[in-house]
Amino acid sequence: MMSTRIKNEGRKRLCLFLVFALLALPVLAEDNSRPFMGIGNLIYLERAYPDLIFSRRFDTASSEWIITVTMPDSKDSQKDKTYEFYWANGSMLPESELKNRDNYWPILYSYPKELADPEDFTEEERERIKEFGSKESRKNGAGTPMFFFDAIYDSQSRRSLEQHIVRISFLGNRTNVHERMKEPLGRVEEKVFALAKSDSEVQAFLDNLKSNDAYQWRIIDGTNRKSFHSLGIAIDILPRSQGGKQIFWSWAKDKYPDTWMLVPLKKRWMPPAKVIKIFEEEGFIWGGKWMIYDNMHFEYHPELIEFNFRK
Repeated sequence: MMSTRIKNEGRKRLCLFLVFALLALPVLAEDNSRPFMGIGNLIYLERAYPDLIFSRRFDTASSEWIITVTMPDSKDSQKDKTYEFYWANGSMLPESELKNRDNYWPILYSYPKELADPEDFTEEERERIKEFGSKESRKNGAGTPMFFFDAIYDSQSRRSLEQHIVRISFLGNRTNVHERMKEPLGRVEEKVFALAKSDSEVQAFLDNLKSNDAYQWRIIDGTNRKSFHSLGIAIDILPRSQGGKQIFWSWAKDKYPDTWMLVPLKKRWMPPAKVIKIFEEEGFIWGGKWMIYDNMHFEYHPELIEFNFRK
C-alpha cells in the first residue's frame, strides 16, 4: 500500500512537471494558455542581472507596467543605454509588439530540478510531446520573446552583436562566446577541472570532449525564431563518441519518428550530473531537461535559475 501511494505521488509530480515544462517550450500553436506572471516576478531579473538598473511605472493607457532597463557604462555615464519594455505578463515587449502579445511566452518559466523519466509518460503525455516536436507546431507556435535579451547582449543585428564576441578556451577547446559569458564559463571550467581531479567520471567526460560550439548566427531549425547561439550565450558540448546513445531529439526523430521521446535515459548521452549541477550553479540551464531534449546544449539564463531554484 505504501509503494502504491509513493507511485501515485510520483505520478502527480510528473504531471505537474509536464504541464509547466511543455508551457516553457515555444510551440503548440493551438494552446493559447499562459501562466500568470505578476510584476513581483521582476525581482528575478533584478537578481540575475545585478549590473543592470531596473525601474517600473504603471501606464494607465495600456494598463501595463513599463519596465525601464538601464545598462550603465562604467567609464562614461553619458554612454549609458536605456530601454523600455512593457511587462506584458512577463514577456518584456516593446510597445509595437503589445498587439502581438499572444505570440510570446513569459521570459520566466518552469525549469525542473530533476530529470523526468520517459518510462513514466502516459500515452496522452507522449502524444502531446510528439505534437510539440511537429514541424507545424514549431513553425507556427508562440515563442520566446527576444527583445530584452537583444538589448542586454546588443544582438539586434549580427553586426552589433559581433562587436561583443570573444574567443576563449573552455574545457580544453577554443570557442567564440559573448563577452558576458567569459566570467560565468570561467567559473564553470574552474569547478569542473577541480572536480575531475577526484572524480573519474568527470575526468572521462573531459577526455571524451570533441568540441564546444557556441556562437553561430542562425535561426532555430524548423522555426522563424533566432537561436540563443546567435547571441553567443548558448554552447553545445559535443563528445568524440556518444557510445551508441542518442543526444538530440531531432536526430533521434529521424530514426524513431514515433517514439523519439521515449528513448530511455540510459540510452541518451549526457554530461555527468555533477557537471550539469555546476553549470546550473553558474546560471546555465541544460537542454537535456527539455521535453524535446538537447543533451549537448547549455544556455545562460540566470533569471530561470533564480526563478526556479532560489525563490
